[in-house]
Formats: sequence, C-alpha cells, structure tokens
Amino acid sequence: MSHTLGIRQAQKQKTRQAFLDAALALLEDQSLSSLGLREVTRAVGVAPTAFYRHFRSTADLGVALVDEALGSLHPMVRTTVSAAGDSAERISRAVELIARHVDAYPAHVRFIARERHGGVQPVREAIRDQLARFAEEVKAELAGDPEARGWDDDDLRMLAHLYVDQMLLTASLFLESLEAPEDERERVTALARRQLRLISIGRHHWLD
Repeated sequence: MSHTLGIRQAQKQKTRQAFLDAALALLEDQSLSSLGLREVTRAVGVAPTAFYRHFRSTADLGVALVDEALGSLHPMVRTTVSAAGDSAERISRAVELIARHVDAYPAHVRFIARERHGGVQPVREAIRDQLARFAEEVKAELAGDPEARGWDDDDLRMLAHLYVDQMLLTASLFLESLEAPEDERERVTALARRQLRLISIGRHHWLD
C-alpha cells in the first residue's frame, strides 16, 4: 500500500513540476496576468480540471514559481556578503555567483524581474517577502562582521537592503547581456564590481 502511495505521490509531484516548467516557458513572452489556465494545461497535455489538483489559480502557480526561483538562493545571497576574504575578493565572488546563476536560470531571473512590479498582487507580495528574508539574512551576516561594530539595527538593515537591491540590478544587467557580444558582458561585470565597491566604500566610512 505504501509503495502505491509513493508512486502516486511521485507522479503528482512530476505533474506539478510539469505545470511549473510549462508556465515558466510560456512566461518568456508574456506576463503572468495574461497567462491563461487552458494555455498551461494545453502545454502540459492534461485536462483543465487537472490544474486544480495542484494549484488554486494561476496566481497560486505564480507564487510557487517565486518559491522555485528564489527559495534556493538564500545560501548564495549570504555567501556574497560573507566576511571571508578582503573587500575586492568579496565583490568578485558576489558578481561571479550572480553571473553564474543568471547563466543557469535565465527564465527564472526574467520571471522575477518582470513580476516584481507586475499586475498579480499575491506574486508581488511573495517576491517582496522573499526579498525581505534575503535582507534579514544579509543583515545577520553583516552584524557578525567586525566592521559592523557600532552600527545600529536600522542602519544594518538599510545596508542589507542596498546589497539585495544591487544583486537584483546586477542580475538584470547580466540577463540583458546574455545575447550580447563578450565585451558587453565584460562591461557589465566591471560596472557591477564598481557599484558594489561604491557601497563598500560608503559602508567603511558610515560611522566617520
């Protein structure tokens, strides 16, 4: 009996993932607010009623895509502000990690960039909540750095949000450069390093 339940659960998870993959592919050319339920089920090859075994609505599907796109990024975000190495090493590491993530998951990055200010409120809120979690995790990393001695909570939180916003901006720049010539990619890399360096310099002198 348990073996049968295991097979059914695996099949259910497989179908759910098929919905996520199909929606992500369809969202390459449109926003979530314009995505139709029948369009997704047609791409998966199932009846429209099958959709409701996995999601309540396309908005619910979008929230699941947010979790898939951002949920696995928490370790990477903490790594980008880790105290390991000097400032230049941290910046290079951060830019390299972001570039690699964009290369590996361009559709996820494009989805977040588009829907962060899109027309589907539950998805906007899900992205906002994930980014707030990132900021709190970055803040915790920053608080453990000797350079943060003397900083108050509000200033650390402000700095954490600056880093998170800059990571998103950098990801968007790399996304735009995916089909560009190699020298454009090098320009984006250099710009991203300079922007993070500017934040870092401000951080070093904040308490002056």
